[in-house]
Formats: sequence, structure tokens, C-alpha cells
Amino acid sequence: MKQVVQNYKSGELAVLDVPVPGCKPGGVLVRTSYSLISTGTELMKVSEAGMSMLGKARSRPDQVAKVMQSVATNGLPATYRKVMGKLDSYTPLGYSLCGVVEQVGAGIDEVKVGDFVACAGNEHALHAELNWVPRNLYAPVPDGLAPRHAAFGTVGAIAMQGVRRGEPQLGEVALVIGLGLIGQLVVQLLVASGVCVVGVDPDPARCGLAVRLGAAACGDPASAAVEAAVAELTDGHGVDQVYLAAGGGSNQPVELAAQLSRDRGRVVDIGKCRLDLPWNAYYEKELDVRFSRSYGPGRYDPEYELQGRDYPIGYVRWTERRNLACFLDLVARGRVDVEPLVSHVAAFDDAVETYRRLEDGDVKAVAVLFRYPEHAGAGEAVAVPAVHVRHRPVRATRTPVRLAFVGAGNYATSMLLPHLAGREGVELSTVVTTTALSAANAQRKFGFAEATTDLDAVLGDKAVDAVFVVTRHSSHAELTRQALLAGKTVFVEKPLALTEDELAGVLAAVEESGNDRLQVGFNRRFAPLLTEARKQFGARTGPASLRYLVNAGRLQHGSWYLQQGTEGSRFEGEGGHFIDTASWLLGADPVSVYALAPSGNEDLQVVLRYPDGSTATLSYLTTGAPGFPKETLDLVADGKVLRLDDFVRASVYGPKKWVSSRLPKARDKGQSAELAAFIKAVRTGGPMPVPLQSLVATTAATLAVRAGLVGGAPVTLARAR
Repeated sequence: MKQVVQNYKSGELAVLDVPVPGCKPGGVLVRTSYSLISTGTELMKVSEAGMSMLGKARSRPDQVAKVMQSVATNGLPATYRKVMGKLDSYTPLGYSLCGVVEQVGAGIDEVKVGDFVACAGNEHALHAELNWVPRNLYAPVPDGLAPRHAAFGTVGAIAMQGVRRGEPQLGEVALVIGLGLIGQLVVQLLVASGVCVVGVDPDPARCGLAVRLGAAACGDPASAAVEAAVAELTDGHGVDQVYLAAGGGSNQPVELAAQLSRDRGRVVDIGKCRLDLPWNAYYEKELDVRFSRSYGPGRYDPEYELQGRDYPIGYVRWTERRNLACFLDLVARGRVDVEPLVSHVAAFDDAVETYRRLEDGDVKAVAVLFRYPEHAGAGEAVAVPAVHVRHRPVRATRTPVRLAFVGAGNYATSMLLPHLAGREGVELSTVVTTTALSAANAQRKFGFAEATTDLDAVLGDKAVDAVFVVTRHSSHAELTRQALLAGKTVFVEKPLALTEDELAGVLAAVEESGNDRLQVGFNRRFAPLLTEARKQFGARTGPASLRYLVNAGRLQHGSWYLQQGTEGSRFEGEGGHFIDTASWLLGADPVSVYALAPSGNEDLQVVLRYPDGSTATLSYLTTGAPGFPKETLDLVADGKVLRLDDFVRASVYGPKKWVSSRLPKARDKGQSAELAAFIKAVRTGGPMPVPLQSLVATTAATLAVRAGLVGGAPVTLARAR
């Protein structure tokens, strides 16, 4: 993903490619729609980074004091290395955004994938495509509130906390010094509270904006107009409260606050301005000086912000999260209008140039938003490749059918070869492996005529009728492509492909060669118990609901299935089994996929929708009890129910009840019947057991699960033309 960063030593701004944050318990992973640039706070940070080292020191005397303490404690060399290392590293920017929940961490139940949330925090609401945000730093966006407006949530909460610290009362008069982003929001919040507002800012455009948003009067701090307006509105007593929302090194705001306050008035510091209080002026009026700490109670408390421990509402009415939610509600109800504050909306990819223009003054702005590109897969259509092939005549075959195996691992030797070795009309011609010993072992055990490590020799052998691809997942598509181009009939174990590009490569080989003689090892549709249950269930007239629970269990440490970087996810490896079974039972290919995944494990919930309105829900779980059956399935339609219990027992409930007559000696998941159908197709030249378009649709649906998890929305499967 991309993120805006800055090097505080050099001042360099950049949009970097960085890893996607993990979705930890107690929070949500959010894909950003809009993030807000704070033209005050952020530009000050950007400006500081461009200063010399001496300038940086002068601007942050608090940090200089820490450095001096470290020198006294750790010595100059160690302190120097520490300081320079910290300075010469990238730091994030941003703290206010709105986005879509992409993943929900453990312990979160008030939002779900696809919900819009407003997020806060200079460590969690960054200018980045994805952010992990803990529970107390996000709030759901009310219905009808535009995401670009919800992106103001954090700065709105800052303004709201400042107003709460001022304790405004109906009918009071307030002075807001500084009419930047925070000041403009403070004006509107005060007006919504029934307070008469006078604004102060040297920029006439900002003064005019504040008046349009409800201020009674605004003007330059040096003009007599402000003093006259205050005198008129307060009968000469002075304002009840002053809000310091200005920045910079001038002490004028503090002095003006004392000058225009009434006796025992309240002065609230929200911004970061100079605070050399003129003692006589503040003492004589006994002014109450208050500080407003960011978004509200909870800020800087790690137990609140990171661990999600809320404060009891009876003791702390307004926390930072409640302030955030309250501000969003006010905007949604039209009591606060943020649209006039939006001076500029920039594409996220143009972030560096946008900061430069702001710093140079080319863009005069109160608020600037970054707009993020819509994520591919979120509600988009994914094309299911159509099969285009100019069929070549199937070459005459002979008995016996000669088979070659590419790969002789555990699945090949335990689930396939035992059904082929010694079968009448079948000859095991050649076994190809990457290591000589494994090939020799397979030759000895199953009676292959030859053992080799030379794949090209096998593909070029005209005596070989069909090739079995039973290797690791990452090689399936390429080996299948090569075998099809060599004119072989191909049996490839699932998955057919791990990416859309791999799938396209296989179909390109089909089109180029005219050879569509392909079977994928989706064996469950051939299981005798399930085929009999389907027959007993009979035809249906209405939509069906199918539930498929796969209690997959945990893999042993070291399993190559866990090598997701090269071999794909576990579901991508075997999920096609269950999608194919559901599609076969429902008699169609899926038209959409919706996937959800809890944090911290490989559990998945996948919902498939079919053309006639039928649905199939696949629960692929790794956290269940080992003693529970691995696969259970229920199909409900037309007043009938089909039940499959782990390929041991099946039943159909309807006008007549049918139950499988006896328990089989072993779970038969269809490998023997699948291989028999494949051998028949090879020997006779008849149609393949499963149409190629169905194999492609199942593969595309399996791959769409990943897109659905990332996008957080249903993915439409549209057949390409």
C-alpha cells in the first residue's frame, strides 16, 4: 500500500510503498476514502522539517531539554547517534480520515466489514491507503453523511473539546482568535450552542467565511472594528470566553484575549500559540486560563486508546470517541457545515506536490482533502474468462491408456495411484519428479515403466496419452499449460491456478493448441454417497440454500501449505473443492462472491450467489475441534433437505425420507469414480467429465474470495465475452 511520509532530518516528503498493517484484536482495518490535511498542525510540522538543525532546536525547546538530559545520562556520542537515528527516519503524516472497514479484529462487534467509519489519531488515521484503528479511535458514520465530510471528524472533535472546556452558556458572547480550520469549526459549534461569536483573523477571506457560517462580526486583530463589535454586543463588559485557535510566535492573541475579556472571563487555548501571559492584565481581571487537550478525555492514555478501556459515562460524559461521534452527528443533521471549508481536493497520488503548493502559498486553503482511488474488487465485477477454442480432432487412442505422472508426493501416492495401479486398460508409463529417488520409489511401488526427472522428454513422448500434474500448487498452471500445448490430455490436481494471470495463461494455451482436454481434481461431485443423495433429492423448481461447513483444522508446523507467498493461501489451494461441489449440486456457476474473515486465523465465511437466486454459504474453519467431522453439508429447497455427514452418511428429508443404507467401510470422496470417468474420456475421446467452462468458473470464484476480502464487498463474477 502507499503512505505519505516525511524525513524530519532532510525535510523530504514522499509517498512510499509500505506493508499493509495487520488487523489486530480490538480494532479494525480501514481502507481510506478521504483523509484531511490539517493546514495548521501538519504544515507546521512540514515547515519545521525544512529548517536547519539550529532552527529545529529553536522551534522545539522541549525536545532540546530532553536531549540535554540524555547527554548528562548517556554521554554525547550515544545521544548523538540516538538523535540522528531518530531524525533520519521517515515519520507519518495525517490524523483525520474516513474510510471503509475492510477487516474486523477479534472483540469488535459494533461495526462490520463494509461500514464507513471516521478515524482519529496521529498513529492510526494516517495519510495511507490502509490503517489499523483501535476501538476508541473510530466512530461509525451516520447514514447520509458524505465520506468527504466525515473525514473532518478528528478536527471536529478537537474543536468540540475546546468548546466544552469553555463551558458556553446560552446568550453568552465569545471571541474566537484565529479563523483557520479549527477556528471555523469552533465558530459553528458556538453558534449551534446559542452563543454570539466575534471572530479575529488577519485574513479578510477567512473573516468573511466565518460571518457566512454564523459569526456576528469578524475583523483584523489590529482594527478598531473588533473592539467596537465586542463593546456593542456586551454592553462594554467584554466577552464571556475567548478561544485561542491561532498559531505562530506572536503574543498578540494572548494580549488581545485579556483586553477584550470581561471580569473573570474564561480563556481557552486550543491551538499552539505563544503564551506569555501579561500578569497584570490577567490578574486584575482574574481570568480563568484553560487548556484543551486534543480530542478529549482519553487522549494520550494508552489503556483507553490502545486497549479499548472506556471511561464510565457517569464519570466522564465526553471522551474523545464520544466527541468524535457527536461531531459527526451534528454534521449529519446540518448543524455544522464543513463543505464551505473545503478549499481543495487532491488525488492521494499527488500528495507531495499538494504539500509543496500549500507550503509555497500557491494554494490558499482552510481545509484540503486527499481523495483515494476506489479499490479494485470492492463491489466491482471480476471477469470469468470465457473459453474460446477451435477444436482439433481428438487423436485415436488405444488400449491400454498410457499415463504419465508429474509429481509423486503424498496425495498422488495415497489418493490417485492406488486407484490406477493394476487397473485394466491403464498403463503407468512414466513418473517425473525433481529428485531421482522419489521417482525411483514411485516406479518401484506402483509399477511405472520409466522414472525420470526430464519433463520435456515426457511431453515429447507421443506414446503418452495423458499427463497427471500432481505437484505443488505454484507449478500447476505452468505445467498444465505446457502439457496442453504438447497435445496431452491433462488431469491437474486443484488448484488449476493461483492468480488470474495464471488462469489466463492456461486458457491461452487451450486457444492456441485447440486442446481443451482438461480435468481438475474436483472429486467430491463423483462421491457415490453424494451422487446418490442428489438423485434421491430429485429436481427442484425454486431457489435453494446450501450450507457447507468445512472443519479444516490446523496445519502442522512446517507444512508447505503455509508458504502463502509462493503457494497461495490455504483456501486458494483447496477451496475449489467446495465451490465446485456447491455449484454441481445447484446446477450452475456462481455469479457473485462475498467473503469475510476474522482476524488472527485462516477462518473464512464465503457466500456464493447463483443465477436463480440460490445461495451457498461455505464456512471454512481452522479453529474447530479435531474430533468434529471435517465436512457437513445441507441443501434446502422445495420443502426438501439433503444432508451429508462427512461422506459417511447421507439423508434426504421430503415427502419420503431416504437414509443411506449402511456405513461405508471408508469415506469415499470420489477419487476412484473421478479417475474412472477421466480414463473413459481419454480412451473413447468422449467429452471430459466436467465442462471446461465450469472448471474456469470455479477457479475464478475461488480467486475472487481474495478480492472480496480486500474490498470488503461482494464481487460480481461476469463472464467475459
